[in-house]
Amino acid sequence: MPSRLETARLTLRPWSDSDAEGHSALFAERGEGPLPVERSREIIAAQLAVAASTGIALLPVDRRDTGAFIGYCGLLVGRASLDEPEIAYELFRSTHGHGYATEAASAVLAAASTTGRGRFWATVRTWNAPSFRVLEKLGFERDDVSADDRGELVRLTRALPRARQSA
Repeated sequence: MPSRLETARLTLRPWSDSDAEGHSALFAERGEGPLPVERSREIIAAQLAVAASTGIALLPVDRRDTGAFIGYCGLLVGRASLDEPEIAYELFRSTHGHGYATEAASAVLAAASTTGRGRFWATVRTWNAPSFRVLEKLGFERDDVSADDRGELVRLTRALPRARQSA
């Protein structure tokens, strides 16, 4: 999968050390307390290592018009597998409601479908109605519900047509 994607309004690209402050601020919006910038740097380094070893990654999302970091979107093994990865996205609350998550996730799925993968997963907490709307727009369907130490978790799937192999 390409490490850089562009849409009409967004650029998805590899992480850089300069993303640490934005990553830390995004994490703080979760309400789980502040994340030290040094810890964000460690997470970014781990993301880059995972991308190098698996070929899939969570990518920072920037607005093309301003260059501002607004979150991330991409694929990860997560609760799925490398053959059927999980899509994930998280954007600053101030950017919600503008279609950025749908736009970024559409680009990721389009690029991933060229890798021969046929199915993708998503996991969403039951309270996260905006993420359900994004995933429904992208053609994901509910698969099952489970629970962990943080509550109920809905798993959704989406099958993609396999890319044609050139002869």
